[in-house]
Amino acid sequence: MTRNEAVAPYCYSHPHPAVTTDVVLFTIREETLQVLLVRRRNAPFAGQWALPGGFLDPAEDLITCALRELAEETGITDVYLEQLYTFGRPDRDPRGRVISVTYYGLAPADRLTLKAGSDAKQTAWFPYGALPPLAFDHREIVDKAHERLVAKLEYSTIAFQFLPAQFTLSELQEVYEIIRSEPLDKRNFRKWVLARNLIEETGAQRRNGSHRPAKLFRTKYPGRVEIIR
Repeated sequence: MTRNEAVAPYCYSHPHPAVTTDVVLFTIREETLQVLLVRRRNAPFAGQWALPGGFLDPAEDLITCALRELAEETGITDVYLEQLYTFGRPDRDPRGRVISVTYYGLAPADRLTLKAGSDAKQTAWFPYGALPPLAFDHREIVDKAHERLVAKLEYSTIAFQFLPAQFTLSELQEVYEIIRSEPLDKRNFRKWVLARNLIEETGAQRRNGSHRPAKLFRTKYPGRVEIIR
């Protein structure tokens, strides 16, 4: 066979499952950890709440699909996403054999403006502790994402993804307390954070109410999640 001869496509004898990506997007609003959901326009589960997501196009990679579906269904772009887990139970989708490669994302609330589109009738934030019934196996996916988020607090800078460019130590501690659902000792927390050389002072201060001004900090690794040694 010469270099210019066409190669016939290979025909597989076994069926090919479909692949989707689904995204669990977390933010902190009203002092609670919240999850972004879309109300499905089409069957199956039309009218029910679900995670943003959809089918992988043959010519795109997984992260591109996740970002595209998130933008098309919610209007949200430019957020941190990290691959979570692959869900492939045979009966997870009534349309047939569908494998979902899932992602979870984090973003500060002040950067997020919702706009329903594509096959989503509506988009809304829900507290993680008060989610409505979800389509498919999406509740299992959300719980897996929350489990991963809590675990990564201990050994990474993932919490900084919820914060604006400048923040106080009290605001950083609040993020940890909200995600872990427990109060933390102020002195010990600040000692732990400052000892890891993850943040630096900006030289500015912020006054909240009648309290004295608090120093403003910024992360040394903006836009990245670093492993804490």
